[in-house]
Amino acid sequence: MAASDTEKKQGKLQTYYNTISQTVLRFQSPTTGLFPVYGEDDSKVGDVRVSIYCALGIWSLHLAYKRLHCADYGRTYLLGQTAVKTMRGVLSCWMFQIPQMKKFLAEQIPENSLHVKFDIVTGQALKDDGYPHLQLDCISLFLLSLVQMISSGLQIIYTSDEVEFVQNLIYCIERAYRIADYGMWERGSKYNTGTPELNASNVGMAKAALEAVNGFNLFGEHGASWTVVYIDIDAHIRNKAVFEQLLPRESSSKPTDAALLPVLSWPFFATHDAHLKEQTLLTIVQSLKGRYGFKRYLRDGYGTLLEDKNAQFYQESANLQMFEGLECEWPFLTFFQIIHCIFKGDLHQANELWADMELVLHMTSQGVVVPAYYYVSYNHSGKTRGQGQRVATTEGQDDKYFLWGQSL
Repeated sequence: MAASDTEKKQGKLQTYYNTISQTVLRFQSPTTGLFPVYGEDDSKVGDVRVSIYCALGIWSLHLAYKRLHCADYGRTYLLGQTAVKTMRGVLSCWMFQIPQMKKFLAEQIPENSLHVKFDIVTGQALKDDGYPHLQLDCISLFLLSLVQMISSGLQIIYTSDEVEFVQNLIYCIERAYRIADYGMWERGSKYNTGTPELNASNVGMAKAALEAVNGFNLFGEHGASWTVVYIDIDAHIRNKAVFEQLLPRESSSKPTDAALLPVLSWPFFATHDAHLKEQTLLTIVQSLKGRYGFKRYLRDGYGTLLEDKNAQFYQESANLQMFEGLECEWPFLTFFQIIHCIFKGDLHQANELWADMELVLHMTSQGVVVPAYYYVSYNHSGKTRGQGQRVATTEGQDDKYFLWGQSL
């Protein structure tokens, strides 16, 4: 019986490995280790946030193989080293920006921030095109993932210079409680006018990352006293206080936001206040959950037919009410909810959510393909607003994949 269970588990792992090979791994840059937002053969821009989530997905499969003691140790090692390559790729890209980091530590303004998008081949920063790079959640996600992967036995940090750089990354997020940035959706305030704002999600991610990294030895079991990094406890306390004061809101312009899903549950688990956590999650589900996934936030125009695709930001006079009821629904955000149910031990609800998701995902010869989002297929208003047919984006067609969704 035990042998039969093991064979079933190995079969599942084989399915996961085939899917991740076809839809994620083959889009990793051989030179930098970064991943693009969309897996396409001609992708030229590597994205830090998506790269780290891809690394987490690959590393998770590595741990599953390792735990099962599979005979295919080569595959187990390959997955682990692929995750290491991604994390070191992000680290290398940022280390090229040490002069930029020094400016940011002196003055926390968008122009001084570390970049979150790089040339996927060379690792060099892209020419300044006005892109809002100030996204502290990327640094927090990197630090948290770094701690977890090193704790599992992977070696990612090699030298004392890299230890010092990670310590400086910690300094970058310690004052998250007072730094307005562009958030996980890269848009700043709800009005998308290029104005950053203080977000509960970013403060919570920083708080969780600081808790994880404090007193951690970056060389793992091979470390010494000088490879341990520390945080400013006062800064951590301020982040905690501001984060819990902001909840259940996301910011001054957003009553709630799906960006809080990964903050309150996996991977950050940023609050220990069970009542506040459940209250915030309930608000997100009631306000943003749809048939095809979650809306990012209310009156979000991204991906709708009404939004001007040629304009990075809206005009000050833009009327967000025209997007009401037309917000795109993102299936991958439901994966955070499913993972949350698994951590709670509520497998029944997790299976129900997965059964609902199977109706909106694409089942292909490469495995499960996750559409980026579902959008309302025609313009409409009045009583029928928001009730038109929703259409999925074209992931899975023409060899294109939404890697953030695939990794989850």
